[in-house]
Amino acid sequence: MKTNGAVGMVLGVSGALVTATVTGWWAGRPMVAPLLTLDVVAGVLACLITPLMLWRPVPVAGVLAVLAALSPAASPPATIVALHVARRHRFPVGLAGAAAGVVAHAVQGWWRPNDGMSYGWWLALVTVGYGALLGWGAWWRARDELVRSLRERARRAEAEQGRRVAEARMLERRKIAREMHDVLAHRLSLIATFAGAMEFRPDAPPERVAAAAGVVRDGVHQALEELREVISLLRDDTPADDDGSRPQPVLADVPRLVEESRAAGTEVRLRDTVAEPGQAPPAVARTAYRVIQEALTNARKHAAGRAVRVELRGGPGAGLLIDVRNELAPDHPTPPGWSGGAGLVGLTERVHLAGGHLDHESTAGEFHLYATLPWPR
Repeated sequence: MKTNGAVGMVLGVSGALVTATVTGWWAGRPMVAPLLTLDVVAGVLACLITPLMLWRPVPVAGVLAVLAALSPAASPPATIVALHVARRHRFPVGLAGAAAGVVAHAVQGWWRPNDGMSYGWWLALVTVGYGALLGWGAWWRARDELVRSLRERARRAEAEQGRRVAEARMLERRKIAREMHDVLAHRLSLIATFAGAMEFRPDAPPERVAAAAGVVRDGVHQALEELREVISLLRDDTPADDDGSRPQPVLADVPRLVEESRAAGTEVRLRDTVAEPGQAPPAVARTAYRVIQEALTNARKHAAGRAVRVELRGGPGAGLLIDVRNELAPDHPTPPGWSGGAGLVGLTERVHLAGGHLDHESTAGEFHLYATLPWPR
């Protein structure tokens, strides 16, 4: 429907201009039948051919240039198509179309001279006119290309922004998943340890049973609170920012973490020789805490009752080293939690994101986990 409307408009405009041109040309002149017939035929052909410029502007411009050389009736359609060619095509093509129009009208003025204007002025007027059409078409084309490029740039920017938002959401969800695994696995392993002790020693003194039950109750409460926080973050469409609204663990919290494991019955020896622990970058301190937390959790799960040695050393400019060793249980020579488990995968990814390196090995009945993290001066 849009194309049909454009064809009708072009046909109507060219028909009106051809009629006005033929009428004006013969006004005050004696009728010459052959020339009048030529004008009518050329005008009709020009009107019928002009709408084809919407699909094939260059060939149509060539045909109309020939008709314009024969009759002034084809001059209006020829100028319209010349403007269209200058707008649709690059400058050299538009220049060729304008030159063809000038040559055609030069021929027309030579064999059908204008009574009120000399041939020289006629050539000058035609040249200036087609030059103006060429400039107008080139400006129009440049404007259209600029608008298209701006729209495309806006579309790409919008798509890129959408991609970045989606990527940020995915990264945030991965981060939350790591936090959920680290925190809940640690908390639930403590609960399981105390619950197992209560089941194994039903004859324990009431005060010890009450203390263990209190630890289980507190652990369940804290686990539920942390789970609610994670779920609320997952429901939020906007990525969470590390703006300090949620307390994050630091190196100073490592002794408390070790005490929790000791209270659960794990023998943990901590050697902390970190210089200026309070100056550690937040990401480094948080990552180190999570590495130790995950190592203690897996030691409780797969080497219960075995001693664990934790060493922290380093400082500004020297980096931070985390070294965790624990004896392996006879029935678990290779800890399943580390052999392809999600804990190790998430922990390795966390350390890499912090710019560090994590590795582990099992040798001579001992599991060894070590990680290095950058700590600039």
